[in-house]
Amino acid sequence: MSEVKLSAETRTEFGKGAARRIRRENKVPVVLYGHGSDPLHLTLPGHDLLLALRTPNVLIALDIDGKTNELAIPKAVQRDPLKGFLEHVDLLLVKRGEKVTVEIPVHVEGELAPGGNLLEHVLDALPVETEATHIPESVTVSVEGLEAGASVLAKDITLPSGTTLAVEEDAVVLQVLAAQAEETEGEAAEEEAAEA
Repeated sequence: MSEVKLSAETRTEFGKGAARRIRRENKVPVVLYGHGSDPLHLTLPGHDLLLALRTPNVLIALDIDGKTNELAIPKAVQRDPLKGFLEHVDLLLVKRGEKVTVEIPVHVEGELAPGGNLLEHVLDALPVETEATHIPESVTVSVEGLEAGASVLAKDITLPSGTTLAVEEDAVVLQVLAAQAEETEGEAAEEEAAEA
């Protein structure tokens, strides 16, 4: 689990105009909330935050105005739909040793059984409960030799120690589908003639 240190400044201006001014300065408006405290409105350096958010469930160590230090994880990220820059980020305040519920990416390794079968990702990310400072980056599932009709359930996935499922054990994460044979034009015409 990587921890990224960022310097944050409290902000006193709110609204669209203020947010635009903040983004013009290559910063991002952020709200930090959690633990029953009042939401704290901050600005963070845009480029550094963008790099930090490339890691799923990154732990961010915030140095707020050089006075206080807080730990947070990203809860909601709003990006510009066309240009992709960060418009706004919500951060959730966490403490060392505290359990949090997050979604971790599911990576697949291995080859399916021969026959042109397809692998469907029912869940791209697996909801788990884990310690805030030890969030796994991902889980890897082997699909080696699985045939059509096979499924991988949440309970079948090996989780790192200290991490538990936050979803039903019988939830389907991956399933193997049989390849659909494509009809040729001649077969489709023969079927229509037989029906007529």
